[in-house]
Amino acid sequence: MTPADLDLPDDVDALKAMILSMAEKASRADALEGEVADLKARNADADEQIAKLKQVLKAFDRYRYGRRSEKQSKNIDADLDEQGAFVFEEIETGIAAIQALVEKGRGPGAARRAPRPRKGFPPHLERIHVMIEPDELPEHAGKQKILIGEDTSERLDVIPPKFRVIVTHRPKYAFKNEDGVIQALAPAHIVESGIPTEALAYIAVSKYGDGLPLYRQEAIFLRDHVDVDRGLMARWMGKLGFELEILADYTFSQIKRGERIFADETTLPTLVPGSGSAKTAYLWAYARDDRPFGGNGPPMVAYRFEDRRSGDCVARHLDGYRGILQIDGYTAYNRVARPEQGNDGALLAGCWAHSRRRFYELHASDSSKVATATIEEMGALWAIEEKMRGQSPDVRVATRQAASAAVVADLYKLWQDTMPRISGKSKLAEAIRYAINRREAFEQFLHDGRIEIDSNIVERAIRPQAIVRKNSLFAGNAGGGRTWATISTLIQTAKMNDVDPLAWLTQTLERMAAGWPSSDIDALMPWNFQK
Repeated sequence: MTPADLDLPDDVDALKAMILSMAEKASRADALEGEVADLKARNADADEQIAKLKQVLKAFDRYRYGRRSEKQSKNIDADLDEQGAFVFEEIETGIAAIQALVEKGRGPGAARRAPRPRKGFPPHLERIHVMIEPDELPEHAGKQKILIGEDTSERLDVIPPKFRVIVTHRPKYAFKNEDGVIQALAPAHIVESGIPTEALAYIAVSKYGDGLPLYRQEAIFLRDHVDVDRGLMARWMGKLGFELEILADYTFSQIKRGERIFADETTLPTLVPGSGSAKTAYLWAYARDDRPFGGNGPPMVAYRFEDRRSGDCVARHLDGYRGILQIDGYTAYNRVARPEQGNDGALLAGCWAHSRRRFYELHASDSSKVATATIEEMGALWAIEEKMRGQSPDVRVATRQAASAAVVADLYKLWQDTMPRISGKSKLAEAIRYAINRREAFEQFLHDGRIEIDSNIVERAIRPQAIVRKNSLFAGNAGGGRTWATISTLIQTAKMNDVDPLAWLTQTLERMAAGWPSSDIDALMPWNFQK
């Protein structure tokens, strides 16, 4: 269309109106074009983030589904390891970022996705009530309001840890015309003549329970202009470990009174004095938890620091123990095993989970039908265990004899039939030999209802130490390693009993500073904690 073809009005006002209309349309078109360009940019950004998330999801799928297939147990599946938890957090963060981008592109009037329902906040949390009254308009003047209801919502708020200074005044008095001065005694503290109160429990729990090394805590304190040198905090921890050693030793003595103990060990790199280099030392973990077979004793764990991983350590730790020892197959534990036809020692019970992991690696790579068949058969064992968790030992052993024994027999027949047909140097042969060589220990759970099918109880207790170790890099020296073992024993035992370790440790230090009698040590233990 050319300008000559336009049907323009002769009236000037009509012509002006027509021009204004055309200008308005052009302006809307420009705005629309800008919105389209903005949406295209947002979509491109979202596509890029989605592509990145897909790469993360590929790794996460292997973790999520692979590990679930391997574990075959709700109880174990709930224990995500650190790597998987990190991946999950990153995926959730990425998804939230994309959702925010999309919501912003929709504009304020667009329909929003309904939020997912969540559990209410714990009742013990402080509630700060904020009342938001509506504005009264001019037309409401003189009218009486009648409350017909209200909408209530709860949002979580947090106040960062706050430093404060406790100023203690002890006035001195003298009496007129009398000799002598009276003054109250200074209160006792765990760190005498030092600057911290028993709230130094916060530093201990942050380091040994939450994996926050002292140098990081030092930086956090400085944000509040509190200058506490990490070396000073380290000396506080050494004093704390010394004072708490009696409680850690008591915990271990109670563990050795149990009918069954779980044992495991993990590395703890430790600095060599004067060299600046680290050597490999070890935390040995011994756990007790009678709940799976209906016992009433509290769960607990004790760590022991050693500079080696030999059987001498086990023999010293468990000297005189005659109960059941559940282990991962490490030969050092044979030092405390019962001799044939005798009871002078511990009865060793194997961990089926350690055997299963060897087959699972082959199953996950689709490199062995025997490994896949093994994993499927083993899944039935854990399904049986899940159904009778918490039952009495008699019920458990009867169920295992009726259902699990046949599965175990089939597995060993499959392995024995397979061995002559495969290379002895193959990974499958290694996995089969591991199971066959430990058959007696693996089959113990069929004959005693107190025995678990695996040793995951102690593995869950030792996993936090691996995380703390990773963050801290190493223990400063052997003394630091013993302090680590002592404080971690009590913090992890508190967690196993669903006790807040900070509340327990603060109260315990206050009681010990005030001279709590050693004859009543059981009342100080985490499983007896009362606020």
